[in-house]
Amino acid sequence: MNHDLTPARLSPRDVIRVGGAGLRARPTRVVLSALGIAIGIAAMIAVVGISSSGRAELDRQLDRLGTDLLTVSPGKDLFGDEATLPEDAPEMIERIGPVTNASAIGNVDANVYRSDLIPEQASGGIATYAVDLDLPETVGASLADGVWLNAATERYPAVVLGADTADRLGIHRAGADVQILIGGEWFTVAGILDPVPLAPELDTAALVGWPAAQELLDFDGSPTTVYTRSDDASVDAVRSVLAATANPAAPNEVDVSRPSDALAARAAADQAFTGLLVGLGAVALLVGGVGVANTMVISVLERRGEIGLRRALGATRGHIRAQFLTESLLLALVGGAAGVLLGVAATAMYAAIQAWPTLVPLWASVGGLGATVIVGVVAGLYPAARAARLSPTEALAAP
Repeated sequence: MNHDLTPARLSPRDVIRVGGAGLRARPTRVVLSALGIAIGIAAMIAVVGISSSGRAELDRQLDRLGTDLLTVSPGKDLFGDEATLPEDAPEMIERIGPVTNASAIGNVDANVYRSDLIPEQASGGIATYAVDLDLPETVGASLADGVWLNAATERYPAVVLGADTADRLGIHRAGADVQILIGGEWFTVAGILDPVPLAPELDTAALVGWPAAQELLDFDGSPTTVYTRSDDASVDAVRSVLAATANPAAPNEVDVSRPSDALAARAAADQAFTGLLVGLGAVALLVGGVGVANTMVISVLERRGEIGLRRALGATRGHIRAQFLTESLLLALVGGAAGVLLGVAATAMYAAIQAWPTLVPLWASVGGLGATVIVGVVAGLYPAARAARLSPTEALAAP
């Protein structure tokens, strides 16, 4: 009688079932080992997701505010001293064809105080600016409370506070009964601005009308910054002629910038920081992989009797190797899947708190699971090979 001595082949389904049974036999150890993987993957997913959500909010913000805002400010003269802009610079800039809005502010040498009991030396870092009436439209500013200056109030002691200025002064509303001291004169708080992302210098300032600044605060009328809006397609062309237009006699003494570039630079810095945090997440993932390898090595030592019995019943070295490699892979995948879910949940929670759109790139989730596969395979290779090398007699004889 002929006997077929060819060893039985295990189907992928059987391999997964056997590997899963090995994990279910040690639930506590499996959970602790998978937790290490989950923490590493969750950290990477959350960092990438929060960074992507922040950039999505920045893009949304730039779409709303526009990237067509340019600022003109005085630079340095040939001797390195502070230059000044001509008083007619805003009017000259408005004559540029593609320019749709031009609005100026001028620095006023006047300290701002909540009351007359505060020492004059304590300025609080609050600047005072004379402003044009169309400033909010040009820079995209909005009011948190009160009203903006108008043709009547710009000539009287009325002031609009930046968001940070209001906080520093402890003022949370505008009104006829709310006054502050500017340069020795009492000004009524007409309004409070929301934060202005493209003109953050306004957040820490007190804004008064141009005529009132000249009459009450000895303002010399020289603009400090001119904000301009132009057609999107013409921004670069306008940028190239702004300096010569603002100060034809000395265009080299004029600085021209685009505030949205600063926001983009901040996003680039955030992206670099994100890369560092992803690296830390990768270290955590590596530590989790070491935990998986340790779990599998101990599992091999504890289950030598099981390995010997399976070998005695006909299991080949390949069967044993596949079983333990599958256990390692499943263990890593469980941790990876949990990590992806935790990372997405953390991103969604943080984005909701910040009122950002939630964005987790697909590549991050797929890459996280792919990393767990690699960790599972690498962590399981040695334990699987060690289990496969055990002979039936040696395994059965082990205590």
